[in-house]
Amino acid sequence: MAAFGGPGSGHGQEVVEDYAKYKTACPEYQHYAVFPHRPLSEGPLNLPYQRPALQCRTFTSPFVEKVIQDVTSRMTDKDLARLFENAFPNTLDTTVRWHVDGTQKKPKSKPFQRSTDEGAWEGPQSFIVTGDINAEWLRDSTNQLAQYQALAPKDKKIETLILGAINTQAEFVIEAPYCNAFQPPPMSHIEPTGNGQHDYVHPAYEQTRVFECKYELDSLAHFLALGNQFFASTKSTAFLTKRWYQALETLLHVLDEQSKPTFNETTGKYERNEYLFQRTTSTGTETLSLGGVGNPLNSGTGLIRSAFRPSDDATILGFFIPANAMMAVELKRTAQLLKSAGKIDLSTELSARADLLEKAVWEHGVITHKKYGSVFAFEVDGYGSQIIMDDANLPSLLALPLMGFVDVSESTYQNTRRMILEKSGNPYYLKGKDFEAIGGPHIGLQHAWPMSRLVQAMTSTDDDEILGSLEAVLKTSRLGLVHESINVDRAADFTRSWFAWANSVFAQTVLDVAARKPHIIFGKGAEPYRIGE
Repeated sequence: MAAFGGPGSGHGQEVVEDYAKYKTACPEYQHYAVFPHRPLSEGPLNLPYQRPALQCRTFTSPFVEKVIQDVTSRMTDKDLARLFENAFPNTLDTTVRWHVDGTQKKPKSKPFQRSTDEGAWEGPQSFIVTGDINAEWLRDSTNQLAQYQALAPKDKKIETLILGAINTQAEFVIEAPYCNAFQPPPMSHIEPTGNGQHDYVHPAYEQTRVFECKYELDSLAHFLALGNQFFASTKSTAFLTKRWYQALETLLHVLDEQSKPTFNETTGKYERNEYLFQRTTSTGTETLSLGGVGNPLNSGTGLIRSAFRPSDDATILGFFIPANAMMAVELKRTAQLLKSAGKIDLSTELSARADLLEKAVWEHGVITHKKYGSVFAFEVDGYGSQIIMDDANLPSLLALPLMGFVDVSESTYQNTRRMILEKSGNPYYLKGKDFEAIGGPHIGLQHAWPMSRLVQAMTSTDDDEILGSLEAVLKTSRLGLVHESINVDRAADFTRSWFAWANSVFAQTVLDVAARKPHIIFGKGAEPYRIGE
């Protein structure tokens, strides 16, 4: 059997249900993605075709193939079309490591299940890995699946896949709500892998269940976002199970614990935070200072602590504004869906929490900059200190409109956007002869992230800025996939040839442009294209 496919190889063929049957004959995609495969695109970049053979894809959908055909057939740039053809299905093609639709016979005994876990792992389940690491990040998997949400009303298989992803994330949140990345579920019979680190973490966790336990507020917000997006697309509340409600209760408990100040508001005495993290490392961004606590945070702000950023780097000041903004939005959306489900009291509680958090962001997360005026800070501590920068990973200050926190035209956001897209305003805005975009401390001072340039396009109304951003990412994706980061002075120096989240953001950007400004990619006078319509 060939270990590679060609364009259209999935069209008209019987859907392969038993991926395990062919798995041993399929190359590891981590290695496959490093090399270019034919046929090449017909554009000047001659981009390779990087989709695995049909039999080697981890999930298939005729509706996904139709979107690829509908979009690429209209695109004027054949290289851009090839990149979309590779990127849009990349999560389904390569990262659905385990999925059951809930119809399988349940085992008589579950030795891995505790007596308090009634209903655990029931119904559809989906384990979505980040790409070249065999673990699921709550944040990554939510974003990886986002472009398929609009297809769920039409494709029962995709609906069940996403429903399974919500159920699986609920189990992860119940198991270890402070953790960001998880091992394969026990019943998948996929061996867990170690992350090679030596960490001391409180609360303790089971290493066969958790890959890494960095507490990131946005991870919990992304759990809510996955369900909110599913409800928005399908109007289905099938995920509102006892386990989901238990996960929500667990999440709210974490928010309450992480809203506490470092020192008692009345007595002034130090009170240890519930979450501590220390790693044996020589890299300062990989651990928390002061015995695993991090820098002190003041009382009375209404903000919620995040020990780490979405880049998995430690925060300097624990009130990370983008994650607080995202949590406010997702709590409000969750309140709305719970109201439609008849859960009025719970809906009212979440709505009140969202309002207080949104107010806190505006009150404590906005500062007056001597050059740019009123802007959002990246991090604050409630004492008056602030970090002024932005990072490529989502949520970010640049992505605030995409989250739904502000309108793209809002003045404070526009001031912030101008600041973080200039080197004089953002120390991590990196510019070189081959590429320019926002980077971050995670990779270093020479590598910018294509993801941030794509967010720049999605938050712009300027045709030249949008086209320039698409072209910049395209020119640095010579292996036919979008990378994690690019050396701004030498595009051949990049990190991660297979990073599914970045491919999803590229696909989402193309679909955004196709709907908002179709002439940019389809040509003059083109009609808008909206996925799912």
